[in-house]
Amino acid sequence: MVQNNTVSVIKKGHDLLVKILDYLRDPFLLIIRLYWGYGFYVAGRGKLLNLDRTAAFFTDIGIPAPKFHAIFVGSLECFGGWLLILGLASRLISIPLAFSMVVAFLTAHSEGLKELFTDPDKALAEAPFLFLYASVIIMTCGPGKLSLDSLISSKLFPKEETEDKK
Repeated sequence: MVQNNTVSVIKKGHDLLVKILDYLRDPFLLIIRLYWGYGFYVAGRGKLLNLDRTAAFFTDIGIPAPKFHAIFVGSLECFGGWLLILGLASRLISIPLAFSMVVAFLTAHSEGLKELFTDPDKALAEAPFLFLYASVIIMTCGPGKLSLDSLISSKLFPKEETEDKK
């Protein structure tokens, strides 16, 4: 009987922990979207405001059509950042943002990528990795309930009331 009681206490503790963590999911996703969305916005805005310097950097690292890609990536990061902040088309925009961070890792931050297995702390501290990580979290978990995506979804597809009260 003591063993059953112990298992019951552990299960109740586990269930309580899961409820608490479920309650924190949406605020956590909001914080990720706000912080990293703003980071994407600032990075993209910087690229667009310094287009010649960005294009020159892209030329130096061997990106073809550097001016076009500077405008493209700057716009993607700037406007994609705003979409993340708002929680609008979050999963959709996180795909090209993640792809952009993979390209950044392979080009501008290739040294950090090379150190992934020799000095992982240094490699994982590179900005593209952290932006990639945030994008993948939003891509896989969604924006959470504290988003325009959730608001629009609830208005377009309202949950039907259950027929328990009949």
